[in-house]
Amino acid sequence: MTHDAARSIIPELLDELPPGDPRARRSRRDLQRVHRAMGSVLILRRAIARLRLAKPPRRILELGAGDGTLLLRLAHALEPPWRGVELALLDRHDLLTPATRDAYRHLDWTATAVCTDVFEWAAAPACDQYDLCVANLFLHHFEESALAVLLTAAAARCNAFVACEPRRDAMARVGSRLVGLIGGNAVTREDAVKSVAAGFSARELTAAWPSDGGSGWVVDEFRALPFTHCFTAVRTGARRSGNAGHAH
Repeated sequence: MTHDAARSIIPELLDELPPGDPRARRSRRDLQRVHRAMGSVLILRRAIARLRLAKPPRRILELGAGDGTLLLRLAHALEPPWRGVELALLDRHDLLTPATRDAYRHLDWTATAVCTDVFEWAAAPACDQYDLCVANLFLHHFEESALAVLLTAAAARCNAFVACEPRRDAMARVGSRLVGLIGGNAVTREDAVKSVAAGFSARELTAAWPSDGGSGWVVDEFRALPFTHCFTAVRTGARRSGNAGHAH
């Protein structure tokens, strides 16, 4: 599908509600159903596979991680499973429950909540390094200038990056207005429409990824049906041999 209208970023209700607000708790549960309807785990698995990582990641960072349950579902779905993983879940609020933490532990993953604003994290020295950084339904919250700051910080801290975001196209717009059919509350229904308007198409995330002249990144950007837009970036030294994606 061709490039759609320009992005429109409007603050989403869930971001403005206190985490303990009943509407916010309900909306976070709604998001788990939204992820299932979107096929988020399968899309994320396929996007990671496209990175062609030379070895399974041991240190993973998720930006805007929410309650951490999406990567838990990913961890369950991986074949062969990844063991001994240190997972940092970065979010403004610590939403990682003891049950979710224990579920990670059973898979030999250690999940740690990193409670901070993502731009404070971006402005801090790049001390912690990660094999893989993941962002899911997170990057669309930011205007281009802020997005560039965030992606530059991620590139300085990881060997591979995967983002799965709303696709800004007609199909996704229709889907966003049907969220009520899977039980979404008023917050989720309104935010779904805003998310698609702020989503991505074409190679917009590639344009925002830092380009510093032969830094050894291979990037790719693609549509994942039905409603998702994906971006991947991987350092050439972290990949198996073979060519895929585009040098950047």
